[in-house]
Amino acid sequence: MTKGYIVTVYHSISDPKAVAEYGKMAGPALQAAGGKFLIRGDAAEAYEKGIKQRVVVVEFESLEKAIAARNSAEYEAALKVFGNAAVRDMRIVEGVPGA
Repeated sequence: MTKGYIVTVYHSISDPKAVAEYGKMAGPALQAAGGKFLIRGDAAEAYEKGIKQRVVVVEFESLEKAIAARNSAEYEAALKVFGNAAVRDMRIVEGVPGA
């Protein structure tokens, strides 16, 4: 079974306080769903039109668990706190078999 990942790249943050409050709810919600944070912080460098902004990568046992975590009531509640605090790109991707 291949792992699933939630990958989020922030383009800009307009309300750091709301992002911090969101994090206090989103982190525990994703961990309770089996997520393990692999990356959570600002980019050290950015290339090819990238932006030196916040990046978050959360690993799950499977793609299905990653999707379920994103769609959970607990995570949806965190999103309400997040509101329009930042512009970001979130993707759920499947890991490489055997990795």
